[in-house]
Amino acid sequence: MDGKLRVAVLGGSGYTGAELLRLLAGHPHFEVATVTAETRAGERLGDVVPGLGVAYPDTRLGALGDLDPDGCDVVFCCLPHGTSQKVVPELVGRVDHVVDLGADFRLPPALYERWYGEAHAAPELCDRFAYALCEWFGDDLDRRPHAAVPGCYPTATLLALAPLVAAGVVADGPVIVDACSGVSGAGRTPKPGTHFSEVAESVVAYGLDGHRHTGEMEHGLARLAGRDLAVRFTPHLVPMVRGIHATVHVRPAHPVTSEELTALAAERYAAHPFVTVTTDPPPTKATLGANTAACCYRSDPRTGLVTAVGVIDNLTKGAAGQAVQAANRLCGLPETTGLPTAGRWP
Repeated sequence: MDGKLRVAVLGGSGYTGAELLRLLAGHPHFEVATVTAETRAGERLGDVVPGLGVAYPDTRLGALGDLDPDGCDVVFCCLPHGTSQKVVPELVGRVDHVVDLGADFRLPPALYERWYGEAHAAPELCDRFAYALCEWFGDDLDRRPHAAVPGCYPTATLLALAPLVAAGVVADGPVIVDACSGVSGAGRTPKPGTHFSEVAESVVAYGLDGHRHTGEMEHGLARLAGRDLAVRFTPHLVPMVRGIHATVHVRPAHPVTSEELTALAAERYAAHPFVTVTTDPPPTKATLGANTAACCYRSDPRTGLVTAVGVIDNLTKGAAGQAVQAANRLCGLPETTGLPTAGRWP
C-alpha cells in the first residue's frame, strides 16, 4: 500500500481508546489524524494518558462536534454505549470504514432492543456492519463496509466454543458460561464497585438476572450451529487489571475425548495466528497486551460434560486489537498488520 490511511479515534481518553492508540502508534499503514474525548477536549493526549505522551507528543484531544469526517479514511468509535448509533449516521457515506467498538451495531435491531431495553436509533444501518469476529465471520468484512467489534466476554466464549459448535459436537443447551474479567473492563470512569479498596482481595458475580452479552453469545452460536442454543452466563469481577477467563460447559452430542477436542480446535485454528490451542489450561497473563486468544479443552466421562476454556486480554483481543484486525481486513491489509502476538511476561 502506498501512503498511509488517515484514521480518527473517537473516545481516546478511556481504557479502550488508549489501548487502540497504543496499537495504532506502531501500525505501518494507519496514521492517527484526530483523537476526540468530549470531557477532556483541549487537553494534551499525553497528559490525559501518560503512556501515550512519547508516541503522540503534539496531539491534543478534540470535541466530537469538531470532527471532519471528510479528512479520514477510517473512524474508530470508542464511545459510551448508545452514543455510536447517534454519531454513525453522520459518518456513513463520508468515510470508507467505521469500526465501532461498542455494542451499538453487534445485534439486529430487534435483539438489540430486547437486550438493551431501548429502540435502536439507526436500525437502517445495522446491516452495513459486519460482526467482526474475524476467525469465524471474517467473510462478512469482505461484503460490508463497516465493522462492529464483538464484546470481550463473547470473544473469549465464542472463540473457545466455536470449533465444537461448528463441528456438531455440542448437543442442545443450555451452554453454561462462567467468566471472569479484570477491572479495566468496567471502564475508566470511577464507580463505587471498582474502587481499589472494594475490588482488592475480593471476587463478585454480577449480572445474574441476564447480562447483555448473553444475547450476543446466543446470536453468534446460532449462526455457527444453525439453531438456537440457550446460554446461561455468569460474569465475575476479579482483582486484576486486564484479562478475560471464560470457562464454558456443554453436553456433547456424542462421546468425545479431550484429545479429540484439542485436535479438532487445533486444526480449525491452524490458519489463524491469533488463536492458540493448548493442552494445559492457559493463564490470562499469557495473552496480556497481545491480540491473541488461548483455548483449552477437556471431556469428563464421569459427568458427561465437555469444558472449553478461552482467555484473552479484554482491552486487546477483546476490544482494540480486534478492532485493528477488522480494520486491516476492511482496508485490504493482512489481518496481522501492526498487531502483537507476543504477550507480556511476567
